[in-house]
Amino acid sequence: MKIFIYHTLLIVAISFSYTVAQNPIIANHTIARLNITPVEWIDSAKANLHIAYGHTSHGSQLITGMDGLENWKGSQYAFNEGGTNGALDIDDYAFSGASDLGSPDRTSWATATRNYLNNEANSDVNVVIWSWCGQVSSATETDINTYLNLMNGLEIDYPNVKFVYMTGHLDGSGVSGNLNQRNEQIRNYCVANGKILYDFNDIESYDPDGNYYLDKDANDNCDYDSDGNNSLDKNWAIDWQNSHTINVDWYDCSPAHSQALNGNLKAYAAWWLWAKLAGWDSASGIGGNNSTPVNNFILYQNYPNPFNPTTKINWITLTESWHTLKIYNALGNEIATLVNEYKLAGNYNIEFSIEDEQFSSGIYFYQLKAGNFVQSRKMVLLK
Repeated sequence: MKIFIYHTLLIVAISFSYTVAQNPIIANHTIARLNITPVEWIDSAKANLHIAYGHTSHGSQLITGMDGLENWKGSQYAFNEGGTNGALDIDDYAFSGASDLGSPDRTSWATATRNYLNNEANSDVNVVIWSWCGQVSSATETDINTYLNLMNGLEIDYPNVKFVYMTGHLDGSGVSGNLNQRNEQIRNYCVANGKILYDFNDIESYDPDGNYYLDKDANDNCDYDSDGNNSLDKNWAIDWQNSHTINVDWYDCSPAHSQALNGNLKAYAAWWLWAKLAGWDSASGIGGNNSTPVNNFILYQNYPNPFNPTTKINWITLTESWHTLKIYNALGNEIATLVNEYKLAGNYNIEFSIEDEQFSSGIYFYQLKAGNFVQSRKMVLLK
């Protein structure tokens, strides 16, 4: 399909295509809240999941947050190794031969996973999750492709096990940094291929009110540059905690390298994910009166970004509605309409390509409107 735009007697050819993929499961900031996961599905997760988790210090934020949540809210959120007394079964630091996704190298974790799953003593394990500890920051595109291919191989060889992908933690390099590019590579792969993703990075890029900090060079400690002077002068987590009530709006815990609130959000997202893996159909509202509606649309950052001349835009809608997806230049002038039609709930992606010298390097925007949802994101054309 092609769209032709006439501008000062020049014909600009912009081509695109979109496809519907299998529905992924994405645990990100939009679901990192306590009151949206139904109690009955938390109970189902505790009864049915047997989780093996490999991580080092950054990955321990999930466990520290979950432990603090149990101390705050009680046995409803209990977990231990073996799942005794009705708790969720998590084999923490489960694997031998690797510490995390990048230690001692970028492949040993896959061998360690196979050795673990091939052990008859672990035959009940049905969820495997590994975390990074800084290695995404220095990863190349090839490194991430190696990770994705190894994960896909495990999924093929162990079809009864659910494998959870993960992004790397914030490092202060912002939207344009290599970390964000590699995390986008992981996200886009998961979205396009219907994978399960715990988006560690996205969860700590937003405060509970939805304020965004990745574009302010936030780091893993939640420090950020509030005034654009290249100094990390504020901490979004501490500020939020100070303006809210402990043991009402948040609880105390001590996650490695970060603040209590970040540990809270990691725990909320983890329990949402466990409920999803136990079979909770959050998109259709299954879960009864304890379920609170969340944002029904997610618009992802395009990848690659910067791009030349082609990039891909992904989005998820949990409800059917009329969709429009448009491209604007830095002056706010519309240059293309990529989508303008009614769509069912699902996962969509569209390839966008600019092939004309009339469009110079610089910042462009894409905007999705779906029902009452409107969101714009910035992308960079780099010739």
